[in-house]
Amino acid sequence: MDRTERFYRIDQLLNEYAVVPIDTFLTELGVSRATFKRDLEYLKDRLNAPIEWDRDTGGYRFIKADPLSPKYELPGLWFNAAEIHALLSMRHLLQNLGPGLLSPHVDPLLTRLKLLLESADIPVDSVEKRIRILRANARSYEPEHFAPIATAVLQRKKLELGYYTRGRDETGDRLVSPQRLTHYRDNWYLDAWCHLRNGIRSFSLDAIHRVRLIDEAALEVGEQELDEILGTGYGIFSGKEVKWAALRFTPERARWVSRETWHPEQKSRFDEQGRYCLSVPYSDDRELVMDILKHGANVQVLEPASLRERIASELKHMQYVYSS
Repeated sequence: MDRTERFYRIDQLLNEYAVVPIDTFLTELGVSRATFKRDLEYLKDRLNAPIEWDRDTGGYRFIKADPLSPKYELPGLWFNAAEIHALLSMRHLLQNLGPGLLSPHVDPLLTRLKLLLESADIPVDSVEKRIRILRANARSYEPEHFAPIATAVLQRKKLELGYYTRGRDETGDRLVSPQRLTHYRDNWYLDAWCHLRNGIRSFSLDAIHRVRLIDEAALEVGEQELDEILGTGYGIFSGKEVKWAALRFTPERARWVSRETWHPEQKSRFDEQGRYCLSVPYSDDRELVMDILKHGANVQVLEPASLRERIASELKHMQYVYSS
């Protein structure tokens, strides 16, 4: 924790207990005795904290402040980026939650979240007005489908799905053994063993139009195999045959892309001309192609040749569409 957070933890401990031994402070704060002493002196000398050492009990405690002395007040403490994102996301999700098992518990949770958001003496309405969390490309799915899917994932049961395959514009039935649920780019996916295709597939929940829970044990796929199939590819698309895409971005576009993570195992460097060279693994190029094309002429695919040809083909088709 940083220094301001330590100040608040010291204040909290002194308010919770009549006397706090120094060893308790050191354990809670995770700092050395010297650092704690410096924090304590700052609180007393700069922030006017009425703290004293009680020799009889062997610890520190708050004493009654002198009414003529400057008022004791801690510096402002606010949330970090991850905390405010989590709090606002939870509040948004709970406010939009439909009737269900959690209904009796939602209002108390919302009240608690409101208190947390206002803990920095800033009204929650002001927080939500001034800080926005935008969700892009989220596709709607049938809410009643989520419960049986989640049940099958956790209880290790098979599912029968009515599924729409967009690529082939086909609707059919699938018998699957669910492995895990994945939330990716604001959409939910079911990673499962497909008994029709005899392999791991990711099913987008918005393309599922019928779900039936089957009282039969699901086929288990080991974590290592799942990670090999789902974790090594690019984006949501899976596959065991992994290739590496070598991309080169212009110096101008590098100002943005060099700060992005396209894949956890990506490799990157700048060349002598200031261009950003990025290598990412992929097994299915569909999502990668979309991410490349959005950068237009500011990116060039160096290899493999099959990916270069795929991008070139897309560009020729686009040129034909716009020139016709």
